[in-house]
Amino acid sequence: MGITRVPDNYKIPGPNTQIDPSQAGTPTSLKWILLAGHLIAAGSATPNQVIACGTNADADLLFGAGSMLARMFKTTFKGVTSVPIYCLPVPAPAAGVAATGSITVTAAPTVAGTYPLYIAGQLVPIGIVSADTPVTVAAKIVAAIAATPDLPVTAAVDGTTASKVNLTCKWAGLSGNDVNIQDCYLGRYGGEQLPAGLAVTYPTGGQLSGGTGTPDFTSAIAGLGDAPYKFVGLPVNDSGSYAVWDQEYGFTDSGRWGPYRQSYGQIFSARRGAYADQATWGPSNNSALISTMGFEPQSPSPVWEWAAAYTAAAAFSINAYAAQPLQTLPLIGVLPAQKAYRWNKTQLNALAQVGIAIQGTDLYGGSTNIPTILREQSNYQKNVYGQADNAYELVTTLATLDERYTRVRQALTDKFPRCALANDGTKFGAGKPIVTPLMIKAEMVSEYRDMETDGLVENADLYIANLSVARSNTEPNTVEILDPPDIVNQLRRLNILAQFRLQFPLSATAS
Repeated sequence: MGITRVPDNYKIPGPNTQIDPSQAGTPTSLKWILLAGHLIAAGSATPNQVIACGTNADADLLFGAGSMLARMFKTTFKGVTSVPIYCLPVPAPAAGVAATGSITVTAAPTVAGTYPLYIAGQLVPIGIVSADTPVTVAAKIVAAIAATPDLPVTAAVDGTTASKVNLTCKWAGLSGNDVNIQDCYLGRYGGEQLPAGLAVTYPTGGQLSGGTGTPDFTSAIAGLGDAPYKFVGLPVNDSGSYAVWDQEYGFTDSGRWGPYRQSYGQIFSARRGAYADQATWGPSNNSALISTMGFEPQSPSPVWEWAAAYTAAAAFSINAYAAQPLQTLPLIGVLPAQKAYRWNKTQLNALAQVGIAIQGTDLYGGSTNIPTILREQSNYQKNVYGQADNAYELVTTLATLDERYTRVRQALTDKFPRCALANDGTKFGAGKPIVTPLMIKAEMVSEYRDMETDGLVENADLYIANLSVARSNTEPNTVEILDPPDIVNQLRRLNILAQFRLQFPLSATAS
């Protein structure tokens, strides 16, 4: 047998063509979004089983209109349509309690107008006439909510006080406490104000409350396999949920970033909280795989939609170019806190230093009212010895490594799928399916050069000088590779010394 698989004892005359794709393939890396969230009873999807979803209508049908997962899908779909979206419907906590709250109409309007009610960041406009009483306004609120099925709450007039509307989250769990209720978000200059005379009160802090229970992701994660779910949108931020997802995507032997699975990916989450609360919470986390976007308490949009918007922005950018920073990307589909409540640069800088991704709105004089990513910080802050470490502090680091080693595996398995292994210098015939360490090293160098061209790595000469490829001393069928890539960094700051003059000296000359 020579360069083909056709054996010497095959006697039929004529050409025998063997197709070999090993030199034809170009770098291919599948990257999918995975959204994990609660479905409700109205949804037809099977709990704890991944399902592809491609339209808003499908999301309502599969997970139930107004469910956490349906709303996550819709937010994600606003931000990215070029990356396949898979959904992981998870049951609400079996022993959990649904969050509740109320809207009470305390005074009747004296003029007609529109009552701009916001529920979970979604405008629910209610027409008001001057003859309305508190009781009729309450009835209109209930009717408007019923006519908007993709809201995350149900509404009913209170059995005792007819001017009071009771709201209940459509699923049980702590997450329901993040449903925000407010009015006139845009304010007078945005054309929103209560009709004169109308007065209403909302739950304390503008949030539903009383929800208890956290999701159990164990069964859901067990069925994921090793599909390329590179961007996980995680709608909760409790320590138990973080622990199981960090384990699934971790660096241990059983994790996706471990040496046996190599299926990689990252997790994008979010957290509502006041500055002091976030600053205290941040240091309690230390995951390289999870990035939590912090946002202010006054934002009308719920945490699961912030997580979905962050996931969409990351997937959009990383899918196109893994090493490009995410700063300035819009978080589409969520509403920021009103201007008076937004964190300042000092606060944002401090939050980034305790492992919290940061966002800002109109921070540099814009007027879009769309929050943008300022820094895609991961939760990672310390090494295994508890010492401060920045190795994995940015999402782009793991995204670039993901792209590199997915390509390396593809290249090596394409070029050397079924080869014998010999020492360097072995004199074997041309075309024999034999490989040596130097041949593997040459392929590694070639791939590095290609990745340098693609903007993923730099300093090729130093890489080559430090790359080591050798047969194992203890297992003769194994090649040991010490791979020292220098991944590219990102332009994140421009430090300018403004050394101004009132006038250059008359004796100065231009060079």
